[in-house]
Amino acid sequence: MVLFRRNGVGSSARLRALRSLYWSLIEQNGPEARARRLLRNFLSPDQRAQFDAEGYLEVTGSHTGRRYQIHQGTMSNVLELDEETQPKIGWCFVPERALAAGDVMLAQKIALATDEAAVLAFARRFSPRLPSLP
Repeated sequence: MVLFRRNGVGSSARLRALRSLYWSLIEQNGPEARARRLLRNFLSPDQRAQFDAEGYLEVTGSHTGRRYQIHQGTMSNVLELDEETQPKIGWCFVPERALAAGDVMLAQKIALATDEAAVLAFARRFSPRLPSLP
């Protein structure tokens, strides 16, 4: 336990430094940071480089061989790509309970890579293109 004297010289600076250290530790070890580290551990070196550079990772479906992009986020973040690697269909599927974004993305990656047909059977489709303005 650390004790601070209220009237000591520099005690407010030490208290601010301790508070800053506490919040940085919370930020580095919070659920989002742990989920992101876990996701990165399950990525291939190519996927990790792509994720770091582009903010998404590509996965090949287990049954059809289709390519999917999984973007950062927890819902409506999976895009099926056509032959020219353009978004063709968006897919929305998430775990039953709320999880950190990295955990959701890892679950989506594993689901598409191991049982694509079952996932797409209950996933919701959406248009990956934004509506054009007149």
